[in-house]
Amino acid sequence: MKTIRNYFSKTELILWSVSVLFIIISFCIFDRESYLTLSASLIGATSLIFNAKGNPIGQALMIVFSLLYGIISFTFAYYGEMITYLGMTMPMALFALISWLRNPYKENKTEVKVNSISKIEQILMWILTLIVTFVFFYILDYFNTANIVPSTISVTTSFLGVYFTFRRCPTFALAYAANDIVLIVLWVMASIYDVKYISVVVCFIAFLVNDIYGYISWQRMKRRQAAQ
Repeated sequence: MKTIRNYFSKTELILWSVSVLFIIISFCIFDRESYLTLSASLIGATSLIFNAKGNPIGQALMIVFSLLYGIISFTFAYYGEMITYLGMTMPMALFALISWLRNPYKENKTEVKVNSISKIEQILMWILTLIVTFVFFYILDYFNTANIVPSTISVTTSFLGVYFTFRRCPTFALAYAANDIVLIVLWVMASIYDVKYISVVVCFIAFLVNDIYGYISWQRMKRRQAAQ
């Protein structure tokens, strides 16, 4: 516990604690049955606080979260979310984990070296993003995915998130923050039919706050590494 207190700042510990508290409270009020959802939410919140530190542990936890979230999405016919997280986010999190482990900052295995991408790569990334979005729209339409428009937008933001994560760019946190907003909308729609999904909404609200903090943390990390 002393090591954890020394590793994380007070702000980070408070952010994680409040996130976990709200997730547990919402589960007790609105769900009380789906412990898979609770487990996924807690693992996801924990992964984000490690990601904010540039710690590869965050990507390892993201692999587990993606698997659990894919299963949860299947229960409400959000096939887009299921396909995105199982077919894209989970394997990309594995590639990101390998990338982060191979690129430590000054041999510090608990902190990845922050990277930036060229303008040419950015153009290629946006072209690839458009292709992925176009292809996934028709895949989701084929499977009669519920709420297909926000589901397709979720694919776009998720792809940007995993791409920037793999390339070790601070922008990954903003992409995931945008994805969180889309997911909040998606699960609000789901909660209209089943109130237990309100706990998932609370989960992604907590994720949104954590991703915003993650972007701020990576910008600080980028400046510090550049100055040393």
